[in-house]
Amino acid sequence: MPLSPPSVAIPPSRGGRLARGWALASATTLMGLIAGFFYAYACSVMIGLARVDDRVFIASMQWINATVRNVWFAPAFFGALLVTAVAAALHLKRDGRPVLPWVLAALVLYGAAFGITTGISVPLNDRLAAAGDPAALTDPGAVRAAYEGVWVSWNTTRTVASTVALACLVRALMLHGRHAAVSSSG
Repeated sequence: MPLSPPSVAIPPSRGGRLARGWALASATTLMGLIAGFFYAYACSVMIGLARVDDRVFIASMQWINATVRNVWFAPAFFGALLVTAVAAALHLKRDGRPVLPWVLAALVLYGAAFGITTGISVPLNDRLAAAGDPAALTDPGAVRAAYEGVWVSWNTTRTVASTVALACLVRALMLHGRHAAVSSSG
């Protein structure tokens, strides 16, 4: 009779905890990246650009907006929403319930930041691009005025929302770790 290899299967409950933990850690990492991205604009980029003349401001933002949609930005921007949703779905079972409200709060908060970006920031960026070459504008001050204040205000809102979402995911990770420690010790 042939010998069968030893079983190395992970028990279902442990495998589920592991998957939920990885999803939470991944969502937290991605949320940290995107919250940091929005924060960098709030505390440095826009403050620096506030000090330049209208044509330089418009040209700078047009170039930034034309290059920001890239392979480095996309995983954090889209991934934070997707992976947080996956983490929420994985915590719907009974043993994930202490963590679930925090993950759902993060999902709602980042959903708001995502909505601000797609519904407000991107259309503003598109209008700024459509203004054309800053050197050819007859009234660059008016173009800037229609963009800058609104964009900065909404960026502040999405920065706060994504940062609070990050804090919610950190809390979820703490609860997940505590719940996993209690489950494995009992």
